[in-house]
Amino acid sequence: MDTGNQIYRGCPSSGRAGTCAKLEVYDWLGDVENILNPEELVEIRFKNTRKDYFRNVNLLKLEVGDLVAVEASPGHDIGMVSLTGDLVRRQMKRHKVTLVNGEMRKVYRKAKPVDIDKWHEAMAREHETMIKSRHIAADLRLNMKIGDVEYQGDGTKAIFYYIAEDRVDFRQLIKVLAESFRIRIEMKQIGARQEAGRIGGIGPCGRELCCCSWMSSFSSVSTGAARYQEISLNPQKLAGQCSKLKCCLNYEVDSYIDEQKSFPPRIRLETQEGVFQYIKSDIFKNVYWYSLDSRVPSGQIGIPVERVHRIIQMNRKGHLPEKLVDANDQPVSAEKPSNDYGNVVGQDSLTRFDKPRDNNRRNRNQNKRRPRPSEGQSGEQVQKNQPQNVQPHDNENQPRRENQQRRHIKRGNRPGGNPQGRPNNQGRPE
Repeated sequence: MDTGNQIYRGCPSSGRAGTCAKLEVYDWLGDVENILNPEELVEIRFKNTRKDYFRNVNLLKLEVGDLVAVEASPGHDIGMVSLTGDLVRRQMKRHKVTLVNGEMRKVYRKAKPVDIDKWHEAMAREHETMIKSRHIAADLRLNMKIGDVEYQGDGTKAIFYYIAEDRVDFRQLIKVLAESFRIRIEMKQIGARQEAGRIGGIGPCGRELCCCSWMSSFSSVSTGAARYQEISLNPQKLAGQCSKLKCCLNYEVDSYIDEQKSFPPRIRLETQEGVFQYIKSDIFKNVYWYSLDSRVPSGQIGIPVERVHRIIQMNRKGHLPEKLVDANDQPVSAEKPSNDYGNVVGQDSLTRFDKPRDNNRRNRNQNKRRPRPSEGQSGEQVQKNQPQNVQPHDNENQPRRENQQRRHIKRGNRPGGNPQGRPNNQGRPE
């Protein structure tokens, strides 16, 4: 069986571990005897974001990874068996099953080589069809974006996945697409998160996007999840590649909400030392941080949550504690642990490349490379230890001096010249 990317739509692996496809399900009942579902219902996966359930009416011997021809409307489609056995019924309760006249669709046969070749030809046309359909939608001035195209196994039908903010009248688009490609057209609208899952990418955590690797159902994400987790409301950091709030904001928000149920309100505290303003909180250490001036967050004082409860009760009764921190409470330090990360050599400075280059650094490096005489070694011994092919510095200028002397001698032989070593004739009596 061909295990290339065209069939798996993901990275192929061994039959036991399955594949890294988005809709892959681990069959934890694979080693249990099949009693509830004796090879009647099977799960078929098509493209990496679409799968459905079919009835094995011919009682074929199907295994995970087999390519089969299944019923479609119209014609037939080619898919891969992704799950068999008792676990199929459990998955059908979680996902919606497509019914035709109230009945499940059928598995016709295992895919023949002719069916697989025709399926490969249909998949090869998907990218070209998507590019042409985008140009057609732009010519019709439709406010939509076609993100993906999926051909049916027999090549008679194609599903166009599009994104649109408002409602789009694409009746004219369907007519043009049907005339251009000579196939049946089906339009499906998807959201920005579904499009990011189809395109794929790497998140800021360094791993593959959750919507591309394993997440199939998307829940709404609000900025309240960031507030509960004390995350700064920076749109550039909170938004993912789909320009929506990151889905991972909901992963730990329940733990933060449960931990903060017993926390006091974040209000100011009045003491005899002054009025302390709330700055921040460490949720899992149960510590609130206060300062006398909220505009200058220096000199922050950490107080346990139990102490904050007592001070708030005293303020409601009209009493002011002497100090913010109780002498019996263990002081909370804001110092970082010794094994924590630190900007030791200034590698996080944004202006580290703006400093002028030190020209003397090169000279210092050259001086370090020159050998220095040791305490018991004289300068003559250092010269003896040097390689023989290295000449002294004065010998380098010796050819230059010889050339200068030759020039002076030539000038003296010229008419009117003064030869070297001869006295000047000017001033001699005739």
